[in-house]
Amino acid sequence: MKKRGEKIVMLTAYDYPTARLVEEAGVPLILVGDSLGMVVLGYDSTIPVTMEEMLHHVKAVVRGTRRAHIVADMPFMSYQASSQEALHNAGRMLKEGGAQSVKLEGGLRVAETVRLLVEAGIPVMGHLGLTPQSINQFGGYRVQGKTPAAAVKLLNDAVALEQAGAYAIVLETVPTQLAMVITERVSIPTIGIGAGPRCDGQVQVLHDMLGLFIDFLPKHAKRYANLAETIIEAVRQYAGEVKEERFPTERESFIMDESVFSEMSHLA
Repeated sequence: MKKRGEKIVMLTAYDYPTARLVEEAGVPLILVGDSLGMVVLGYDSTIPVTMEEMLHHVKAVVRGTRRAHIVADMPFMSYQASSQEALHNAGRMLKEGGAQSVKLEGGLRVAETVRLLVEAGIPVMGHLGLTPQSINQFGGYRVQGKTPAAAVKLLNDAVALEQAGAYAIVLETVPTQLAMVITERVSIPTIGIGAGPRCDGQVQVLHDMLGLFIDFLPKHAKRYANLAETIIEAVRQYAGEVKEERFPTERESFIMDESVFSEMSHLA
């Protein structure tokens, strides 16, 4: 797709029904992101997300898809301690979860881990820029690569990931110009989120674009629907009909044959 100049569309999904809908809409890459910690599980960051939680959601997404390529996020501390632990956990994502590849954060510092996974037959997507698992180190959710030194480091990190065998790189919250330079420098696809339009593709969090996550809307996100309002209104309507005895009606009820009811009444 990169060679053809065809933009790559990627979107998150975290469960069976949304995965089915995202694939039905024609999205070729689905990311089961550790962002589920915030938009599904209610954590204040991605840090608390565990391997077991990720596997639970990866399995559900895989069951809901037939054609899309499923990328599983490696959660915090599932790959940082050692390359062997990373290999074991990444293997679980494919063997138990059913994903086709994994995504992990970091550049040069994780290059050897990436190489080990790829050599073991596990495709790896990289992730540079604002890497949410490092927010405590960054001091919050801030744009990365704003200084010359930081920009050069990110460029070198991208090259290191490509050389290690990564098949694509997510660029999150980096200046548009830097994302463009990285995209031109590496032969593998770049997928942006808050990285401008010059990346080879784009990824967004499903709950942001559909208006399902109402705590806040990141600057890089565009809301294509406001399903939170739709859901709230639907639930209010249901509650009102129950209170006013307008639901259920005969249409939503099951009726016993009168002869059976009569016989039951006599027996009772």
